[in-house]
Amino acid sequence: MGDVMRGAHLLLDGISKSYFAGGVELDVLKDVHFSMEGGERIAVTGASGIGKSTLLHILGALDRPDTGRLICDEVDVFAADDGHLATFRNETIGFVFQFHHLLPEFTALENVMLPLFIRGGKRSTARREAEAILQRVGLSKRLHHRPGELSGGEQQRVAIARAVVGRPAILLADEPTGNLDGKNSSQIHELLDDLNRETGMTVVVVTHNMELASYMDRQVTLEGAQLVERTG
Repeated sequence: MGDVMRGAHLLLDGISKSYFAGGVELDVLKDVHFSMEGGERIAVTGASGIGKSTLLHILGALDRPDTGRLICDEVDVFAADDGHLATFRNETIGFVFQFHHLLPEFTALENVMLPLFIRGGKRSTARREAEAILQRVGLSKRLHHRPGELSGGEQQRVAIARAVVGRPAILLADEPTGNLDGKNSSQIHELLDDLNRETGMTVVVVTHNMELASYMDRQVTLEGAQLVERTG
């Protein structure tokens, strides 16, 4: 996977986010202060619909908070305009979702090459790096298969390969094992752990899977619009 890199340090400084539903304002995040060290693995748990995905979207600069700052390696992320935010996402963040969002008409290799094309990379370089990461996640014999020809576990491995092919400093995963059986879930746990060690990237995983959460360095729960660290 190339040189080991340092994961980014993240700081949530007074982050708040609310939505209106049925004419009522709902606080999803309220004056949240939280720090993540570079290379840490953080699990975020909590009840369904409480705002875990909203938190992840703010961490990934997909959604702006109402108030507060997100500091990434001493840079105020949301001080930038939307164009610079798009560049930040492409160069710094890798995303993995419960539903893999692979393009069905493209092969595994083509899906993984896409982020490098977005950066303006050469086709030959993108192909070489995509082949290398697909081999790393155990899919060297599936390069030219389309998503519909892959199992659920294989599709999620392609999604992880796509997320990390650009060597992001931060990997954000939203229920990455939510649609997988126990065996495939365990394999994804191990893969995320291995990639964290190999690359040094900061990993934040939203999950209901307490086994996956137990693998992480720290566990936090979203409750009462606050992040509460779990101990013991």
